[in-house]
Amino acid sequence: ARIEDQGQVPRGQGGSVDLTVSLDADAPVTFSVPLGQDLDLPVNLPHAGMNVLQLSVGAGAGELTVRNNAAVVQINGVRDRLRVLLVSGEPHAGERVWRNLLKSDPSVDLVHFTILRPPEKQDGIPVSELSLIAFPTKELFVDKINDFDLIIFDRYRMRGILPLSYIDNVVQYVKNGGTVLVAAGPEFGEVDSLWRSPLAEILPVEPTSMIINQGFKPVVTDLGKRHPVTEGLEALAPEGGWGRWFRLIEVVTRQGQVLMSGPGDKPLLVLNRVEKGRIAVLASDQAWLWGRGYEGGGPLLELLRRLAHWMLKEPDLEEESLTASAVGEAVTFTRRTILDTPPGDLSITAPDGTVSTLTLPLVSPGKYEAKWQAPMLGLFRLQQGDLARVVAVGPSAPKEFEETIASAAGLTPVATDSRGGVQALEAGMPDIRLVREGRPASGRGWIGIVPRGAYVTGDVQVTALLPAWLWLILAALTAVAAWTVEGRRGRQSR
Repeated sequence: ARIEDQGQVPRGQGGSVDLTVSLDADAPVTFSVPLGQDLDLPVNLPHAGMNVLQLSVGAGAGELTVRNNAAVVQINGVRDRLRVLLVSGEPHAGERVWRNLLKSDPSVDLVHFTILRPPEKQDGIPVSELSLIAFPTKELFVDKINDFDLIIFDRYRMRGILPLSYIDNVVQYVKNGGTVLVAAGPEFGEVDSLWRSPLAEILPVEPTSMIINQGFKPVVTDLGKRHPVTEGLEALAPEGGWGRWFRLIEVVTRQGQVLMSGPGDKPLLVLNRVEKGRIAVLASDQAWLWGRGYEGGGPLLELLRRLAHWMLKEPDLEEESLTASAVGEAVTFTRRTILDTPPGDLSITAPDGTVSTLTLPLVSPGKYEAKWQAPMLGLFRLQQGDLARVVAVGPSAPKEFEETIASAAGLTPVATDSRGGVQALEAGMPDIRLVREGRPASGRGWIGIVPRGAYVTGDVQVTALLPAWLWLILAALTAVAAWTVEGRRGRQSR
Protein backbone atom coordinates (compact mmCIF):
# COMPACT_ATOMS: atom_id res chain seq x y z
CA ALA A 1 0.00 0.00 0.00
CA ARG A 2 1.12 3.56 -0.65
CA ILE A 3 -0.48 6.88 0.31
CA GLU A 4 0.47 9.95 -1.73
CA ASP A 5 -0.35 13.59 -1.09
CA GLN A 6 -0.43 15.03 -4.62
CA GLY A 7 -0.25 18.67 -5.60
CA GLN A 8 1.02 21.60 -3.54
CA VAL A 9 0.69 20.52 0.07
CA PRO A 10 0.15 23.45 2.48
CA ARG A 11 3.04 24.14 4.80
CA GLY A 12 2.69 22.35 8.12
CA GLN A 13 0.76 19.47 6.59
CA GLY A 14 2.06 16.15 5.33
CA GLY A 15 4.48 13.71 6.87
CA SER A 16 1.87 11.22 8.10
CA VAL A 17 -1.83 10.54 7.86
CA ASP A 18 -4.41 8.40 9.67
CA LEU A 19 -5.22 5.26 7.67
CA THR A 20 -8.50 3.48 8.48
CA VAL A 21 -8.61 -0.24 7.70
CA SER A 22 -11.70 -2.44 7.91
CA LEU A 23 -12.19 -6.07 6.93
CA ASP A 24 -15.68 -7.08 5.81
CA ALA A 25 -18.15 -5.50 8.23
CA ASP A 26 -15.82 -5.55 11.24
CA ALA A 27 -15.10 -2.42 13.24
CA PRO A 28 -12.48 -0.24 11.51
CA VAL A 29 -8.97 0.16 12.92
CA THR A 30 -6.93 3.35 12.48
CA PHE A 31 -3.16 3.59 12.07
CA SER A 32 -0.84 6.55 11.60
CA VAL A 33 1.29 5.90 8.50
CA PRO A 34 3.88 7.99 6.63
CA LEU A 35 3.13 9.56 3.26
CA GLY A 36 4.89 8.59 0.07
CA GLN A 37 6.27 5.30 1.35
CA ASP A 38 5.44 1.73 0.39
CA LEU A 39 3.77 -0.13 3.26
CA ASP A 40 3.35 -3.85 3.90
CA LEU A 41 0.04 -4.53 5.64
CA PRO A 42 -0.28 -8.08 7.02
CA VAL A 43 -3.88 -9.34 6.88
CA ASN A 44 -5.25 -12.39 8.67
CA LEU A 45 -8.31 -13.57 6.76
CA PRO A 46 -11.08 -14.67 9.15
CA HIS A 47 -12.61 -17.17 6.74
CA ALA A 48 -12.30 -18.80 3.37
CA GLY A 49 -14.10 -17.25 0.43
CA MET A 50 -14.36 -13.58 -0.45
CA ASN A 51 -12.97 -11.09 2.07
CA VAL A 52 -13.40 -7.36 1.43
CA LEU A 53 -10.62 -5.10 2.73
CA GLN A 54 -11.25 -1.34 2.71
CA LEU A 55 -8.53 1.29 3.14
CA SER A 56 -9.42 4.97 3.53
CA VAL A 57 -8.00 8.28 4.70
CA GLY A 58 -9.84 11.40 5.80
CA ALA A 59 -10.40 14.48 3.64
CA GLY A 60 -7.66 17.10 3.74
CA ALA A 61 -8.08 20.88 3.73
CA GLY A 62 -8.66 22.24 0.22
CA GLU A 63 -8.76 18.78 -1.32
CA LEU A 64 -10.11 18.71 -4.86
CA THR A 65 -12.00 15.42 -4.45
CA VAL A 66 -12.29 12.62 -1.90
CA ARG A 67 -13.12 9.97 -4.50
CA ASN A 68 -9.50 8.80 -4.47
CA ASN A 69 -9.22 8.66 -0.68
CA ALA A 70 -10.37 5.03 -0.47
CA ALA A 71 -9.39 1.71 -1.96
CA VAL A 72 -11.15 -1.65 -1.82
CA VAL A 73 -9.29 -4.94 -2.14
CA GLN A 74 -11.23 -8.19 -2.54
CA ILE A 75 -9.23 -11.20 -1.34
CA ASN A 76 -10.45 -14.71 -2.07
CA GLY A 77 -9.29 -16.85 0.84
CA VAL A 78 -8.54 -20.48 0.06
CA ARG A 79 -7.76 -23.00 2.79
CA ASP A 80 -4.36 -24.40 1.93
CA ARG A 81 -4.64 -27.87 3.41
CA LEU A 82 -7.28 -29.52 5.58
CA ARG A 83 -5.58 -31.42 8.39
CA VAL A 84 -7.76 -34.29 9.60
CA LEU A 85 -7.12 -36.71 12.47
CA LEU A 86 -9.12 -39.93 12.02
CA VAL A 87 -9.29 -42.03 15.20
CA SER A 88 -10.76 -45.47 14.45
CA GLY A 89 -11.78 -48.10 16.95
CA GLU A 90 -11.98 -51.76 16.10
CA PRO A 91 -11.75 -52.44 12.35
CA HIS A 92 -15.06 -52.58 10.49
CA ALA A 93 -16.36 -52.38 6.93
CA GLY A 94 -16.79 -48.61 6.96
CA GLU A 95 -13.27 -47.78 8.14
CA ARG A 96 -11.74 -48.13 4.69
CA VAL A 97 -14.51 -45.99 3.17
CA TRP A 98 -13.71 -43.15 5.58
CA ARG A 99 -10.02 -43.46 4.80
CA ASN A 100 -10.49 -43.67 1.03
CA LEU A 101 -12.82 -40.68 0.97
CA LEU A 102 -10.38 -38.53 2.90
CA LYS A 103 -7.29 -39.74 1.03
CA SER A 104 -8.94 -39.15 -2.35
CA ASP A 105 -9.08 -35.40 -1.69
CA PRO A 106 -5.68 -33.84 -2.51
CA SER A 107 -6.43 -30.90 -0.21
CA VAL A 108 -6.65 -33.18 2.87
CA ASP A 109 -3.70 -34.15 5.04
CA LEU A 110 -4.89 -37.26 6.87
CA VAL A 111 -3.44 -38.73 10.05
CA HIS A 112 -5.15 -42.07 10.74
CA PHE A 113 -4.98 -43.59 14.22
CA THR A 114 -6.53 -47.06 14.25
CA ILE A 115 -6.55 -49.64 17.05
CA LEU A 116 -5.68 -53.05 15.65
CA ARG A 117 -5.25 -54.71 19.03
CA PRO A 118 -6.49 -53.54 22.43
CA PRO A 119 -3.91 -53.36 25.26
CA GLU A 120 -5.51 -56.19 27.22
CA LYS A 121 -5.02 -58.66 24.37
CA GLN A 122 -1.57 -60.20 24.66
CA ASP A 123 -0.13 -63.00 22.55
CA GLY A 124 3.40 -63.19 23.94
CA ILE A 125 5.18 -61.90 20.85
CA PRO A 126 8.41 -60.08 21.76
CA VAL A 127 8.24 -56.33 21.22
CA SER A 128 11.32 -56.48 18.99
CA GLU A 129 9.45 -58.70 16.53
CA LEU A 130 6.34 -56.53 16.25
CA SER A 131 5.96 -54.64 12.97
CA LEU A 132 3.69 -52.02 14.54
CA ILE A 133 5.07 -48.89 16.14
CA ALA A 134 3.70 -47.01 19.11
CA PHE A 135 1.35 -44.28 18.00
CA PRO A 136 2.46 -40.78 19.14
CA THR A 137 -0.68 -40.09 21.16
CA LYS A 138 0.89 -37.40 23.34
CA GLU A 139 2.23 -35.55 20.33
CA LEU A 140 -1.15 -35.60 18.57
CA PHE A 141 -3.53 -35.04 21.47
CA VAL A 142 -1.41 -32.67 23.56
CA ASP A 143 1.38 -30.99 21.63
CA LYS A 144 -0.16 -30.64 18.15
CA ILE A 145 -3.89 -31.01 18.69
CA ASN A 146 -4.51 -27.40 17.67
CA ASP A 147 -2.83 -28.03 14.31
CA PHE A 148 -5.79 -30.17 13.20
CA ASP A 149 -8.83 -28.69 11.50
CA LEU A 150 -11.05 -31.71 12.14
CA ILE A 151 -10.95 -34.74 14.45
CA ILE A 152 -13.11 -37.77 13.56
CA PHE A 153 -13.89 -40.53 16.07
CA ASP A 154 -14.99 -43.57 14.04
CA ARG A 155 -16.54 -46.23 16.31
CA TYR A 156 -14.02 -45.40 19.00
CA ARG A 157 -14.39 -46.90 22.47
CA MET A 158 -12.49 -46.01 25.64
CA ARG A 159 -9.99 -48.83 26.19
CA GLY A 160 -7.30 -47.00 28.09
CA ILE A 161 -5.28 -46.15 25.00
CA LEU A 162 -6.18 -42.46 25.20
CA PRO A 163 -6.12 -41.21 28.80
CA LEU A 164 -9.05 -39.14 30.00
CA SER A 165 -6.78 -36.10 30.08
CA TYR A 166 -6.30 -36.44 26.31
CA ILE A 167 -10.06 -36.58 25.77
CA ASP A 168 -10.37 -33.50 27.96
CA ASN A 169 -7.87 -31.80 25.64
CA VAL A 170 -10.26 -32.59 22.78
CA VAL A 171 -13.08 -30.88 24.70
CA GLN A 172 -10.97 -27.75 25.19
CA TYR A 173 -9.91 -27.95 21.54
CA VAL A 174 -13.57 -27.75 20.47
CA LYS A 175 -14.39 -24.93 22.87
CA ASN A 176 -11.49 -22.93 21.46
CA GLY A 177 -12.69 -23.28 17.88
CA GLY A 178 -11.93 -26.85 16.86
CA THR A 179 -14.31 -29.35 15.27
CA VAL A 180 -15.15 -32.98 16.07
CA LEU A 181 -17.23 -35.55 14.18
CA VAL A 182 -18.37 -38.70 16.00
CA ALA A 183 -19.41 -41.63 13.79
CA ALA A 184 -21.15 -43.85 16.33
CA GLY A 185 -21.44 -47.61 16.27
CA PRO A 186 -22.79 -50.20 18.75
CA GLU A 187 -20.04 -49.22 21.22
CA PHE A 188 -21.62 -45.77 21.66
CA GLY A 189 -24.23 -47.17 24.04
CA GLU A 190 -21.90 -49.44 26.00
CA VAL A 191 -19.96 -48.91 29.20
CA ASP A 192 -16.76 -47.84 27.42
CA SER A 193 -18.54 -45.32 25.18
CA LEU A 194 -17.24 -41.82 24.48
CA TRP A 195 -20.41 -40.74 26.25
CA ARG A 196 -18.80 -41.94 29.49
CA SER A 197 -15.72 -39.77 28.95
CA PRO A 198 -15.11 -36.01 29.31
CA LEU A 199 -16.37 -35.68 25.72
CA ALA A 200 -19.94 -36.10 27.05
CA GLU A 201 -19.80 -32.46 28.13
CA ILE A 202 -20.03 -31.29 24.52
CA LEU A 203 -21.90 -34.19 22.85
CA PRO A 204 -25.30 -33.03 21.53
CA VAL A 205 -26.90 -36.47 22.05
CA GLU A 206 -27.18 -39.08 24.79
CA PRO A 207 -27.26 -42.81 23.93
CA THR A 208 -30.11 -44.95 25.22
CA SER A 209 -28.07 -48.19 24.82
CA MET A 210 -30.66 -49.39 22.28
CA ILE A 211 -29.61 -50.49 18.79
CA ILE A 212 -32.12 -50.63 15.93
CA ASN A 213 -31.07 -53.31 13.46
CA GLN A 214 -33.42 -52.93 10.51
CA GLY A 215 -33.28 -51.57 7.01
CA PHE A 216 -34.19 -47.90 6.61
CA LYS A 217 -33.59 -45.03 4.24
CA PRO A 218 -32.19 -41.86 5.84
CA VAL A 219 -34.62 -38.95 5.68
CA VAL A 220 -33.81 -35.24 5.59
CA THR A 221 -35.86 -33.48 8.29
CA ASP A 222 -37.83 -30.28 7.74
CA LEU A 223 -35.00 -28.40 9.40
CA GLY A 224 -32.50 -30.24 7.23
CA LYS A 225 -34.27 -29.07 4.08
CA ARG A 226 -33.43 -25.50 5.10
CA HIS A 227 -29.93 -26.19 6.42
CA PRO A 228 -27.07 -25.69 3.93
CA VAL A 229 -25.45 -29.01 4.91
CA THR A 230 -28.38 -31.14 3.74
CA GLU A 231 -30.35 -28.73 1.53
CA GLY A 232 -30.91 -30.26 -1.89
CA LEU A 233 -29.34 -33.62 -1.02
CA GLU A 234 -32.56 -35.38 -2.01
CA ALA A 235 -32.07 -34.12 -5.57
CA LEU A 236 -28.81 -36.11 -5.72
CA ALA A 237 -30.59 -39.42 -5.07
CA PRO A 238 -30.27 -42.10 -7.77
CA GLU A 239 -33.32 -43.44 -9.55
CA GLY A 240 -35.38 -45.27 -6.96
CA GLY A 241 -34.09 -43.17 -4.07
CA TRP A 242 -31.23 -43.59 -1.64
CA GLY A 243 -29.93 -46.97 -0.61
CA ARG A 244 -30.81 -48.40 2.79
CA TRP A 245 -28.77 -48.48 6.00
CA PHE A 246 -29.25 -51.34 8.45
CA ARG A 247 -28.25 -50.05 11.87
CA LEU A 248 -29.20 -46.99 13.91
CA ILE A 249 -27.82 -46.20 17.35
CA GLU A 250 -30.74 -44.82 19.33
CA VAL A 251 -29.89 -41.46 20.89
CA VAL A 252 -31.81 -38.66 22.57
CA THR A 253 -31.11 -35.13 21.45
CA ARG A 254 -29.84 -32.91 24.25
CA GLN A 255 -29.24 -29.84 22.10
CA GLY A 256 -28.34 -28.94 18.55
CA GLN A 257 -29.99 -29.41 15.16
CA VAL A 258 -31.31 -32.71 13.82
CA LEU A 259 -30.79 -32.66 10.04
CA MET A 260 -31.39 -36.33 9.19
CA SER A 261 -33.48 -39.01 10.86
CA GLY A 262 -33.97 -42.76 10.73
CA PRO A 263 -36.92 -45.04 11.51
CA GLY A 264 -39.47 -43.50 13.84
CA ASP A 265 -37.99 -40.02 13.25
CA LYS A 266 -35.10 -40.93 15.53
CA PRO A 267 -32.05 -38.64 15.22
CA LEU A 268 -29.44 -39.73 12.71
CA LEU A 269 -27.31 -36.63 12.03
CA VAL A 270 -27.10 -33.98 14.76
CA LEU A 271 -25.04 -30.76 14.61
CA ASN A 272 -24.26 -28.36 17.41
CA ARG A 273 -22.10 -25.35 18.26
CA VAL A 274 -19.97 -25.42 21.40
CA GLU A 275 -18.64 -21.99 22.29
CA LYS A 276 -16.20 -21.21 19.44
CA GLY A 277 -16.18 -24.74 18.00
CA ARG A 278 -18.58 -27.24 16.46
CA ILE A 279 -19.43 -30.91 16.87
CA ALA A 280 -21.49 -33.39 14.88
CA VAL A 281 -22.75 -36.90 15.62
CA LEU A 282 -23.70 -39.48 12.98
CA ALA A 283 -25.68 -42.12 14.89
CA SER A 284 -24.91 -44.99 12.53
CA ASP A 285 -21.89 -46.87 11.25
CA GLN A 286 -23.60 -47.80 8.00
CA ALA A 287 -22.80 -44.70 5.92
CA TRP A 288 -20.22 -46.75 4.05
CA LEU A 289 -23.08 -48.52 2.24
CA TRP A 290 -23.68 -45.30 0.30
CA GLY A 291 -20.01 -45.14 -0.59
CA ARG A 292 -20.12 -48.72 -1.89
CA GLY A 293 -23.21 -47.97 -4.01
CA TYR A 294 -25.44 -50.48 -2.20
CA GLU A 295 -28.99 -50.29 -3.66
CA GLY A 296 -27.88 -47.25 -5.64
CA GLY A 297 -25.96 -45.70 -2.76
CA GLY A 298 -26.30 -42.06 -1.86
CA PRO A 299 -24.47 -38.71 -1.82
CA LEU A 300 -21.99 -39.70 0.90
CA LEU A 301 -19.09 -37.70 -0.53
CA GLU A 302 -21.20 -34.55 -0.93
CA LEU A 303 -22.67 -34.94 2.55
CA LEU A 304 -19.25 -35.32 4.15
CA ARG A 305 -17.85 -32.43 2.11
CA ARG A 306 -20.62 -30.10 3.23
CA LEU A 307 -20.40 -31.36 6.79
CA ALA A 308 -16.65 -30.74 6.93
CA HIS A 309 -16.98 -27.27 5.42
CA TRP A 310 -19.77 -26.35 7.86
CA MET A 311 -17.62 -27.49 10.76
CA LEU A 312 -14.77 -25.36 9.39
CA LYS A 313 -17.09 -22.33 9.37
CA GLU A 314 -17.20 -21.83 5.60
CA PRO A 315 -19.45 -18.77 4.96
CA ASP A 316 -21.39 -20.53 2.19
CA LEU A 317 -22.60 -23.21 4.63
CA GLU A 318 -23.59 -21.06 7.58
CA GLU A 319 -27.20 -21.53 8.76
CA GLU A 320 -27.72 -17.79 9.15
CA SER A 321 -25.86 -16.00 6.40
CA LEU A 322 -26.10 -12.90 4.26
CA THR A 323 -24.07 -12.81 1.06
CA ALA A 324 -23.84 -10.43 -1.88
CA SER A 325 -22.14 -10.73 -5.25
CA ALA A 326 -21.74 -7.98 -7.83
CA VAL A 327 -21.39 -8.33 -11.59
CA GLY A 328 -20.92 -4.86 -12.98
CA GLU A 329 -23.57 -2.75 -11.26
CA ALA A 330 -25.98 -5.68 -10.79
CA VAL A 331 -25.90 -7.04 -7.23
CA THR A 332 -27.44 -10.32 -6.05
CA PHE A 333 -28.35 -10.56 -2.36
CA THR A 334 -28.82 -14.01 -0.79
CA ARG A 335 -30.11 -14.62 2.72
CA ARG A 336 -30.12 -18.06 4.33
CA THR A 337 -31.99 -18.91 7.51
CA ILE A 338 -33.27 -22.01 9.27
CA LEU A 339 -36.04 -20.07 10.99
CA ASP A 340 -39.66 -20.48 9.94
CA THR A 341 -40.28 -16.73 9.98
CA PRO A 342 -38.92 -14.63 7.09
CA PRO A 343 -36.14 -12.17 7.87
CA GLY A 344 -36.81 -8.44 7.88
CA ASP A 345 -35.96 -5.95 5.17
CA LEU A 346 -32.37 -5.57 4.07
CA SER A 347 -30.82 -2.18 4.85
CA ILE A 348 -28.36 -0.94 2.21
CA THR A 349 -26.04 1.98 2.96
CA ALA A 350 -24.52 3.53 -0.16
CA PRO A 351 -21.02 5.05 -0.32
CA ASP A 352 -22.52 8.55 -0.03
CA GLY A 353 -24.37 7.59 3.17
CA THR A 354 -27.89 7.26 1.76
CA VAL A 355 -29.86 4.32 3.16
CA SER A 356 -32.40 2.22 1.26
CA THR A 357 -34.30 -0.96 2.12
CA LEU A 358 -35.06 -4.05 0.07
CA THR A 359 -37.36 -7.03 0.70
CA LEU A 360 -35.90 -10.41 -0.29
CA PRO A 361 -38.47 -12.90 -1.64
CA LEU A 362 -38.38 -16.61 -0.77
CA VAL A 363 -36.91 -18.71 -3.61
CA SER A 364 -36.50 -22.08 -1.83
CA PRO A 365 -36.86 -23.41 1.73
CA GLY A 366 -34.68 -21.24 3.94
CA LYS A 367 -33.29 -19.20 1.03
CA TYR A 368 -34.26 -15.62 0.14
CA GLU A 369 -32.78 -13.86 -2.87
CA ALA A 370 -33.17 -10.64 -4.84
CA LYS A 371 -31.34 -8.77 -7.60
CA TRP A 372 -30.66 -5.06 -7.28
CA GLN A 373 -29.17 -2.39 -9.52
CA ALA A 374 -26.59 -0.27 -7.70
CA PRO A 375 -27.10 3.48 -8.25
CA MET A 376 -23.37 4.22 -7.97
CA LEU A 377 -19.98 2.61 -7.62
CA GLY A 378 -18.24 2.03 -4.32
CA LEU A 379 -18.56 0.02 -1.13
CA PHE A 380 -22.10 -0.74 0.07
CA ARG A 381 -22.79 -1.81 3.66
CA LEU A 382 -25.58 -4.31 4.29
CA GLN A 383 -27.45 -4.88 7.54
CA GLN A 384 -30.23 -7.34 8.32
CA GLY A 385 -30.81 -8.02 11.97
CA ASP A 386 -27.54 -9.14 13.53
CA LEU A 387 -25.93 -9.87 10.16
CA ALA A 388 -23.71 -7.26 8.53
CA ARG A 389 -21.82 -7.53 5.26
CA VAL A 390 -20.16 -5.32 2.67
CA VAL A 391 -20.08 -5.58 -1.11
CA ALA A 392 -17.87 -3.66 -3.52
CA VAL A 393 -19.53 -2.49 -6.75
CA GLY A 394 -16.87 -1.51 -9.25
CA PRO A 395 -13.72 0.25 -8.08
CA SER A 396 -14.02 2.55 -5.07
CA ALA A 397 -11.90 5.11 -6.92
CA PRO A 398 -12.48 5.06 -10.72
CA LYS A 399 -9.48 5.52 -13.00
CA GLU A 400 -10.31 9.13 -13.74
CA PHE A 401 -10.10 9.93 -10.02
CA GLU A 402 -6.85 8.11 -9.25
CA GLU A 403 -4.80 11.13 -10.33
CA THR A 404 -6.80 14.34 -10.29
CA ILE A 405 -3.85 16.68 -10.97
CA ALA A 406 -2.93 17.20 -14.63
CA SER A 407 0.54 15.93 -15.41
CA ALA A 408 2.60 15.79 -18.58
CA ALA A 409 4.62 12.81 -17.38
CA GLY A 410 2.68 10.29 -19.43
CA LEU A 411 2.63 12.21 -22.74
CA THR A 412 6.03 13.93 -22.66
CA PRO A 413 8.06 10.91 -23.91
CA VAL A 414 5.71 10.45 -26.87
CA ALA A 415 5.69 14.16 -27.74
CA THR A 416 9.48 14.44 -27.41
CA ASP A 417 10.03 11.65 -29.95
CA SER A 418 8.30 13.81 -32.59
CA ARG A 419 10.12 17.03 -31.45
CA GLY A 420 6.88 18.28 -29.99
CA GLY A 421 5.92 19.25 -26.47
CA VAL A 422 3.20 19.39 -23.84
CA GLN A 423 2.07 22.75 -22.47
CA ALA A 424 -0.28 23.70 -19.64
CA LEU A 425 -3.31 25.83 -20.52
CA GLU A 426 -2.94 27.83 -17.31
CA ALA A 427 -0.34 29.96 -19.16
CA GLY A 428 -2.87 30.79 -21.88
CA MET A 429 -3.76 29.32 -25.26
CA PRO A 430 -0.54 28.85 -27.27
CA ASP A 431 -0.16 30.25 -30.79
CA ILE A 432 -0.51 27.80 -33.66
CA ARG A 433 2.29 27.90 -36.23
CA LEU A 434 3.11 25.94 -39.35
CA VAL A 435 6.55 24.39 -39.19
CA ARG A 436 8.58 22.27 -41.53
CA GLU A 437 9.02 18.60 -40.95
CA GLY A 438 11.99 17.86 -38.73
CA ARG A 439 11.99 21.28 -37.10
CA PRO A 440 11.02 21.85 -33.43
CA ALA A 441 7.25 21.92 -33.10
CA SER A 442 6.94 23.48 -29.67
CA GLY A 443 8.27 26.50 -27.83
CA ARG A 444 7.37 29.04 -25.21
CA GLY A 445 3.83 30.17 -25.94
CA TRP A 446 3.46 28.34 -29.25
CA ILE A 447 3.00 24.89 -30.76
CA GLY A 448 3.64 23.90 -34.33
CA ILE A 449 1.72 21.92 -36.91
CA VAL A 450 3.54 20.27 -39.79
CA PRO A 451 1.50 20.59 -43.04
CA ARG A 452 1.47 17.03 -44.27
CA GLY A 453 -0.89 17.37 -47.21
CA ALA A 454 -2.21 14.12 -45.94
CA TYR A 455 -5.59 14.02 -47.60
CA VAL A 456 -7.19 11.82 -50.26
CA THR A 457 -9.94 12.83 -52.69
CA GLY A 458 -12.32 9.99 -52.43
CA ASP A 459 -15.02 11.16 -54.89
CA VAL A 460 -16.19 14.17 -56.91
CA GLN A 461 -19.88 14.66 -57.76
CA VAL A 462 -21.58 17.44 -59.81
CA THR A 463 -25.15 18.16 -58.82
CA ALA A 464 -27.47 20.77 -60.37
CA LEU A 465 -28.34 23.59 -58.04
CA LEU A 466 -31.93 23.78 -59.43
CA PRO A 467 -33.88 21.60 -61.88
CA ALA A 468 -34.01 22.73 -65.56
CA TRP A 469 -37.72 23.64 -65.56
CA LEU A 470 -37.17 25.98 -62.65
CA TRP A 471 -34.34 27.66 -64.53
CA LEU A 472 -36.75 28.27 -67.49
CA ILE A 473 -39.32 29.84 -65.20
CA LEU A 474 -36.68 32.08 -63.63
CA ALA A 475 -35.40 33.11 -67.08
CA ALA A 476 -38.94 33.92 -68.26
CA LEU A 477 -39.65 35.94 -65.15
CA THR A 478 -36.38 37.81 -65.58
CA ALA A 479 -37.21 38.63 -69.22
CA VAL A 480 -40.70 39.86 -68.30
CA ALA A 481 -39.27 41.96 -65.49
CA ALA A 482 -36.66 43.49 -67.83
CA TRP A 483 -39.30 44.27 -70.51
CA THR A 484 -41.54 45.89 -67.93
CA VAL A 485 -38.76 48.06 -66.56
CA GLU A 486 -37.62 49.19 -70.02
CA GLY A 487 -41.21 49.97 -71.00
CA ARG A 488 -41.64 52.27 -68.01
CA ARG A 489 -38.38 54.07 -68.76
CA GLY A 490 -39.47 54.67 -72.39
CA ARG A 491 -42.78 56.22 -71.34
CA GLN A 492 -41.04 58.46 -68.85
CA SER A 493 -38.56 59.72 -71.52
CA ARG A 494 -41.40 60.92 -73.81
